[in-house]
Amino acid sequence: KAKTVFIGLGIGALYKFIADGIKLFPSSIEWEIPKYKNGAVGGDILPALLGVGFIIGPYISAVMLAGAVLGWIAFIPLISIMGDSASSVIPPASELISKMDYWAIWDIYVRYIGAGAVAFAGIISLVKSIPIIFSSFLSAVKGLKSGDKGTLRTEKDMPMNIVLVLIAVIIVMIAFLPWIPTGIVGAVMITIFSFFFVTVSSRLVGVVGSSSNPISGMTIATLLFTTMVLKATGHTGLPGMIAAITVGGIVCIASAIAGDTSQDLKTGYILGATPWKQQTGELLGVFASALTIGFVLVLLNDAYGFGSKELAAPQATLMKLVIEGVMESNLPWGLVFVGAASSLVIELMGIPSLPFAVGLYLPIHLSTPIMVGGAIRGILEKKEKNKEELDKKTESGVLYASGLIAGEGLTGIIIAIFVTGGITFSLKQYLFGQFGGLIFFMVLTATMVYFTFYRTGKKI
Repeated sequence: KAKTVFIGLGIGALYKFIADGIKLFPSSIEWEIPKYKNGAVGGDILPALLGVGFIIGPYISAVMLAGAVLGWIAFIPLISIMGDSASSVIPPASELISKMDYWAIWDIYVRYIGAGAVAFAGIISLVKSIPIIFSSFLSAVKGLKSGDKGTLRTEKDMPMNIVLVLIAVIIVMIAFLPWIPTGIVGAVMITIFSFFFVTVSSRLVGVVGSSSNPISGMTIATLLFTTMVLKATGHTGLPGMIAAITVGGIVCIASAIAGDTSQDLKTGYILGATPWKQQTGELLGVFASALTIGFVLVLLNDAYGFGSKELAAPQATLMKLVIEGVMESNLPWGLVFVGAASSLVIELMGIPSLPFAVGLYLPIHLSTPIMVGGAIRGILEKKEKNKEELDKKTESGVLYASGLIAGEGLTGIIIAIFVTGGITFSLKQYLFGQFGGLIFFMVLTATMVYFTFYRTGKKI
């Protein structure tokens, strides 16, 4: 079955190279809607987004697309139309709006609406988790009391005294090392929020599932509270904002890894693994990735620059908006509340507001290819009535989708290495235009269909 993953990896890598390396065709396409000012649709026609759509499934993909449609086919044209209507009555600001294209309106207005929607949806998901938060703490306290008292090999965890010593060392390093710009106040915030949210994340993932893990809400809550505390204690300006983003980043990563560890230990329990050996492996894995990812981020920033078209970094931008808005008191709260109200409406309808809010915050170009992958999964689930066959085909599709994601990611890093070194393979102009790119994406989609519906169970 691993062959399916590696075939997906190869196809994803090849597609990414000819799209963004050679630039045979544009990897992002868009068209304006005729006779509908600043109404536009588009898509980043890349393998990773197609694969993500298949993995998350049709429902979440559709909810994300709904948020994108509201932003790009409702809010952006509405703001543009209102600017046209008011330009003759309330110049010059409305005249400026009437001259903006859809990207400018998204950047100045809709992005803040989306940020408000994501913040509200994240907090709502956190509030909904309050009952299980309390039970998580009770379980955590019991675990601290019991320590490493298992008699069977499969019950032996890493000794709690080692865990506590490691935690103490890390917190001291965060507080006093000059290249970790949090200070003592930030280190205290990290200690409190990490203990709180790591427990929540572990419990939710272990008991309910990773899809119920409110990491976005926990990160936003950390950022808001930490920024307010730092501002109140005199840590303002750029140093204060860097400290806040560092605290939020550490807590976010700790929460995410806690959920991942719960999944790993659960799998190990089923297979009969030794917990303390798994936990040691987790520490080594985190250490290795921590050493690696920093270089990769610096490489990508040198090649493209964060916030550029090639490296939009939407989550980082969202965190930046939240911190700057609180620290400098310049957040456009009216737009933020519009986004929060949009999430509230969706939540009252019984629809999960967080994927909707993410779709509203991100450009529609990301949601459309994700929906294509989700639609393939949806057709499969509706068409295949035999559960055993459905499981086989779904597994094959997920393996292939995972390969597509990995192939694109690895090739993106390789391309960045060449760009940083001044080496480029790109053509002077695209050999194929937007329609050519659409055809290539259709061929890629056909491979996704093939490995989902027709290649399952056959020897490759």
